[in-house]
Amino acid sequence: MVSQVPNRIANILINALKGGVVPRVGLEYITVGRTQEIEAILHDVQMIEEGGASFRFIVGKYGSGKSFLLQTIRNYATAKGFVVVDADLSPERRFAGTKGQGLATYKELIQNLSTKSKPDGGALPLILEKWISGIQASVKAQPNVREDEFDDMVERQIYAVASSLEGMVNGFEFAKAVVTYWKAYKQDDAALKSNVLRWFRGEYSTRKEAKEDLGINFIVTDETWYDFLKIFAVFLVGAGYKGMLVLIDELVNIFKIPNSITRANNYEKILTMYNDVLQGKARHIGFLMGGTPQCIEDKYKGVFSYEALRSRLAEGHFATADLKDLSAPIIRLQMLSQEEMYILVEKLLNIHAQLYNYSPTLSHDDLLYFLTVEYNRVGAQSHITPREIIRDFIELINILHQNPHKSVAEILGSNSFEMAKGGLSDEDIHGEFQEFEV
Repeated sequence: MVSQVPNRIANILINALKGGVVPRVGLEYITVGRTQEIEAILHDVQMIEEGGASFRFIVGKYGSGKSFLLQTIRNYATAKGFVVVDADLSPERRFAGTKGQGLATYKELIQNLSTKSKPDGGALPLILEKWISGIQASVKAQPNVREDEFDDMVERQIYAVASSLEGMVNGFEFAKAVVTYWKAYKQDDAALKSNVLRWFRGEYSTRKEAKEDLGINFIVTDETWYDFLKIFAVFLVGAGYKGMLVLIDELVNIFKIPNSITRANNYEKILTMYNDVLQGKARHIGFLMGGTPQCIEDKYKGVFSYEALRSRLAEGHFATADLKDLSAPIIRLQMLSQEEMYILVEKLLNIHAQLYNYSPTLSHDDLLYFLTVEYNRVGAQSHITPREIIRDFIELINILHQNPHKSVAEILGSNSFEMAKGGLSDEDIHGEFQEFEV
């Protein structure tokens, strides 16, 4: 039996999974398998906290659990004191483009900037306010601080953090914005604070406008947005956080770009990030990018079509599906085993029963019956995914709850079992799932 799940969380889990969407909360109640993959990424997170950087591709078929894994890591990282930014790529959001697509990705990342206390994004104002309050508190805690010295001492610490950023690419402008925010905070100037936040978010379209509003003759652009992420990571550590994790999903949208030069420009940006991580040019930052096997491996349009990336990312001669090198830059997700799917549907059944306040009536054999039908549909061998099985299962238990006089066999269809198994006997069927028997 699963541990008690708060009803609000249970409702989010069931509704999100029924809609084929990864919920942002409650994943710890339904996580099954992926132990090795999670441990490998959590080791990366530890390295980031210690001042390092990491870069990983999470690769799996649609519905195999990429987004679920990314969301699990996201929740862990924010709980550990990291700041997490995330974005799904799309035709409008890429790493580079002629119509501001790189900047659009940056805007999305900063808009989704999340912390433990602000898990749903929009945490930038909170981070800046918390940082200033923290400096004020540390100055107050010092012995013999006179009231007339207080602001000067706070300002010196603000400038110390700002000056530590100035040696980075575009760091001088970032530092100037940080100091401007402090001045707006001190003067309680809401309009100026709002303008600085706009600048950090990449919302100024011209340098002239930024110069007039802030005295900063610089803006975030398609060419500079990645440098800003690196500066943010260092600044956030100065503000008391452990580091920054950058989650980017739907890498397939780069693969789908029809123009080969535009695709290459995007892969060039990925190469820059990858090289920065390996060469120690990035600190306190980690990148996790989710994509399908095709969008990575296709030699004409995928990541591997860019030779400089292919030569760095290609596996050696010894790794296999069973013997994976989990320290490699590509983590390939295998489908959940049938045993793991059984555990998952059992968890979902108990959460559903708790949410709707009934005692589960589905037996061990009923769950095996459902899974056998799912795994033996035509084409399931190569196309069935956890997402589809979960969606079907929640639909099944919804119908059973709403129609308690119906049996599993009636809902799945009296002949679905025989059709799925090609007319095998009950002995064959139980043999197929004997690994589940306890």
